[in-house]
Amino acid sequence: MIIDCHGHYTTAPEPLQLFREAQLKAYKDGKALPEVPHISDEQIQESIEKNQLRLLIERGSDMTIFSPRASAMAHHIGDEAVSRQWTSACNDLIKRVVDLYPQHFIGVCQLPQSPGVPIKNSVAELERCVTELGFVGCNLNPDPSGGHWTSKPLTDKSWYPFYEKMVELDVPAMIHVSGSCNENFHATGAHYMNADTTAFMQLLQGDLFKDFPDLRFIIPHGGGAVPYHWGRYRGLADMLKQPPLREHLMKNVFFDTCVYHQPGIDLLFEVIDLDNILFGSEMIGAVRGIDPETGNYFDDTKRYIDALDLTDEQRKQVYSGNARRVYPGLDKKLKELGIG
Repeated sequence: MIIDCHGHYTTAPEPLQLFREAQLKAYKDGKALPEVPHISDEQIQESIEKNQLRLLIERGSDMTIFSPRASAMAHHIGDEAVSRQWTSACNDLIKRVVDLYPQHFIGVCQLPQSPGVPIKNSVAELERCVTELGFVGCNLNPDPSGGHWTSKPLTDKSWYPFYEKMVELDVPAMIHVSGSCNENFHATGAHYMNADTTAFMQLLQGDLFKDFPDLRFIIPHGGGAVPYHWGRYRGLADMLKQPPLREHLMKNVFFDTCVYHQPGIDLLFEVIDLDNILFGSEMIGAVRGIDPETGNYFDDTKRYIDALDLTDEQRKQVYSGNARRVYPGLDKKLKELGIG
């Protein structure tokens, strides 16, 4: 079985975007927020079957861990009430996708984060999505300000109420920023990579996993710059009097394979232990075109994994075993579906 740990609903039906535009206009004009529109099953089916589901099958995968569009979370726009309504609408739509295609999609939620608002205010939505909607994780934004980094580091105790709920529910978080409102940082080309690398360094500097030994984070996009500069981070851990990285972080931190060329994947697998790598593609996401050097889509990451010299057991571990271990709710759901 092949599980893609990183998928977003980038092709959601048009009424969702029209609602978002109306919502933000109402907020700007000081009016009551509009009602969430009805979106039919047929609209959802058309958006999924022509896009994510088609590519999932064509590329030889089986299931996607699916969440709302990351760049559209836009926690820096509006206020807490706007974010809460938008988040609920997006998560409910993911639930409907999962209900229509339970053997191909499983839900991960966005959170109603907002600059300056305590993360504890997002606990209720996480609990709703896990206990009521059957989701298996969340996307946690370390920078709700959208590129200005006004939040405390992820190791700060202000994050602890949320971590406590994650541990209680036994769900991981993918550390994933949203759009950038800072003109210095292109969202997917700079802000995302910056955030991945910054989050890892924050974790390296702190001792979060001493307080939360069961907490689990997935750092997407291959871990940002971390694998490429692994020696730097090993050296920094030594300089900061921290334990070796494999002891200090890598029992709790995992990277996906959203790296869009073969040399990058080769390096990822050479540097990072196999136990810490989850297959992911973020298809129809940040990079959608065809690589002129190969003739294949940049985000068809399965091709890069298939080209590696791995045993069958190692390949199974990357394609499904690690995801089922990091996302226990996913493993439970697959067993309920009779998928061993």
